[in-house]
Amino acid sequence: MLDALQFDFMQNALMAGILVSIACGIIGTFVVVNRIVFISGGIAHAAYGGIGLGYFFQFNPIWGAIAFGLISALGMGWVEQQTKQRGDTLIGVMWAIGMAIGIILIDFTEGYKAGLESYLFGSILAVPRSDLWLMFGVDCVIIALIALLYKELLAISFDPVFATTRNLPVRSLYLVLVGLIALTVVMVMQIVGLIMVIALLTIPAAIASQWQKKITAMMGLASLLGISFTTTGLWLSYRFNLTSGATIILVSGIAYLLSLGLKAYGDRQTTQPEA
Repeated sequence: MLDALQFDFMQNALMAGILVSIACGIIGTFVVVNRIVFISGGIAHAAYGGIGLGYFFQFNPIWGAIAFGLISALGMGWVEQQTKQRGDTLIGVMWAIGMAIGIILIDFTEGYKAGLESYLFGSILAVPRSDLWLMFGVDCVIIALIALLYKELLAISFDPVFATTRNLPVRSLYLVLVGLIALTVVMVMQIVGLIMVIALLTIPAAIASQWQKKITAMMGLASLLGISFTTTGLWLSYRFNLTSGATIILVSGIAYLLSLGLKAYGDRQTTQPEA
């Protein structure tokens, strides 16, 4: 790995993996705790509409994905809050409409669509230094808002009824949370692509939830796990000439299965009666 770091693109890739892992560790913990993985998937796919806008109107598709992702996130968050019983259906419809808009706009775009596949399957080796600053800025926004609203977000995550009795703006806080999820999703999209974005957002946090109960400890462990998964996946893809995004996800998935097995074995050992 050290010899690979002599190349600028590998240095950028390693830094992108670290920045994305920090965001995923923090926001992924809230996604897992609130059990809103489905909304995250909807945001990821609906953001493709913004990529289509970027190609059609000839501006950076990432800015389109951020704008479309935020609008979709607020829409899905509002739907989930207002329609408890059929929210999943409406979110699924918004997910499909976003994807369809993106695909049709790209169809209408004339000429060669350079870099289109990187949004579907990720391209961590092609992340430019300018995007690293964008990721750093998003990380700063996420850390600042979570630090500022930590107690309030915990309250709406574990006991929204109690939060309501304390006069907390539950719906507004929930929309802030899904907005942060949208920003994280757009970051992760550049690393592993929108098809696998949910895996990197949720797997480190899911593993951390098996071994830690305190939310801040879960965030820290999930961030460290994400950094180790992206670094290991990056090295394996370089060493064996594999697709980087898929390798990172495969490493994460294997780690999750190992953690699940270890946790089940440990629980069985502690519950066995002594002879």
